[in-house]
This record gives sequence, C-alpha cells and structure tokens, in this order.
Amino acid sequence: MPRIAALTPEARTAALAALPAWAYDPARNALHRRIIRADFSEAFALMTRIALAAEKADHHPEWANVWNRIDIWLTTHDAGGVSQRDVDLAAAIDAMG
Repeated sequence: MPRIAALTPEARTAALAALPAWAYDPARNALHRRIIRADFSEAFALMTRIALAAEKADHHPEWANVWNRIDIWLTTHDAGGVSQRDVDLAAAIDAMG
C-alpha cells in the first residue's frame, strides 16, 4: 500500500482557504473545527452522520463531544500530519451542515 503524504505547509494553507470553518492546530498537527448544535441530540445526530462518512472513507477523526459542542481534529497519523484525506473528510463534514 502506498504511503500517504502529508501536505506541505503551502498546500495546507491553500486547502484551508477553501475550508473557512477549519483552522490548523499546530499542537495536534491537525485540522480543527468546532461545531455547535442546538442540543445534545442534534450534536449526536451529526456525529453519527460524520462517523458513517468517516467509516466509508476509512479515515477516522479524533473528536470530543460535550452536550451541544463537537470538536473535530483531522490528521493522518501514517503521513505524520495533514493529508489530502483530511481535507476531503473536512469538506464532506462541511457539506453535512
């Protein structure tokens, strides 16, 4: 299986320009987004949709949920940083609303 490459800092910056809800988290070497929903049920429903998309892509987020808040970090451990797989999953998450 070919190794997945991390994006260069320039490519990561360009990708983030198309993902305005996301930011680079240097402490985790990951893309980060915080999503707020009306309540726990709405947050959990969104997490379920994200989980299904992530499983289909075979690429899984690091995340945390507290009541109506979801924090998502996307990084590709095999690449040692952010890869195109993270950018693609971030775009899919954005399309979910």
